[in-house]
Amino acid sequence: MQFSNSNLTRDALMSRFFPQYHLLAPQAHPGLSGASCIIEHDAHRLVLRQYHAGLATRAHFRRQYHALRHLPADLAPQPHFVSPDWLAVDYLPGEVATTLPSVSELATMLTQLHRQPPFGWRITLMPLLEQYWLQAAPSRRTPQWLKWHKRLQKRGEPRPLRLSPLHMDVHAGNIVITRTGPRLLDWEYAGDGDIALELASVWTDNRAQRQHLLAAYAQAASLDLARLQRQVARWRPWVLMLMAGWFELRWQQTQDQQFIALADEIWRQLSKME
Repeated sequence: MQFSNSNLTRDALMSRFFPQYHLLAPQAHPGLSGASCIIEHDAHRLVLRQYHAGLATRAHFRRQYHALRHLPADLAPQPHFVSPDWLAVDYLPGEVATTLPSVSELATMLTQLHRQPPFGWRITLMPLLEQYWLQAAPSRRTPQWLKWHKRLQKRGEPRPLRLSPLHMDVHAGNIVITRTGPRLLDWEYAGDGDIALELASVWTDNRAQRQHLLAAYAQAASLDLARLQRQVARWRPWVLMLMAGWFELRWQQTQDQQFIALADEIWRQLSKME
């Protein structure tokens, strides 16, 4: 169901569109984003997610609904409602992961996703990098940041190895372990792009874990491993710049020092790639 009005409060939304449901778990429930809650009716549970300008644009928020409509239930929660401010999806019973699934499980899940029909919109990173640079605190716009920004701008984004639908935010906190296997949550950054960009973006613990994932993925997707590794390496600076810019933006929005620490770690990784 799609609905066009905005500025609905949670209570108004439930009263108008989910009158038979009651609030089961408020915002503080583990595994939910800050403005999410769980509602229930006759043992059927939904997650209500509220739009937050600081985390994604309205276009990203609405595209999440359209992405979920095209995905099978064994990959992602099924959507039921969208408005400019709210999204309702199935609640997935299980445990939110604290670590990534096994390499084989993760590779299987990603190859399944990448075999789905295209979403219909492309992921482009340079506009995001521009946005992060312009919105960053002036004191944080370092010569290193500007140098990498100009370098990537000159290179242009790598030519796709294989164009597929991507999740683009694969980390342990966005995976719920259900009785029938892992499922991916939070699809607001999803779009069509290079499979190597997705693999470069997975939040692995270290380089060795990433290389194990690439080997498993290459086997599952019938790809040449060396070619895949080279393409992921081309995307890696783009991903690091994307991460650093996001952390810088979140610090600017929240003044939370953890984001500065995370950004500084990414800048250190980029300095090693000089």
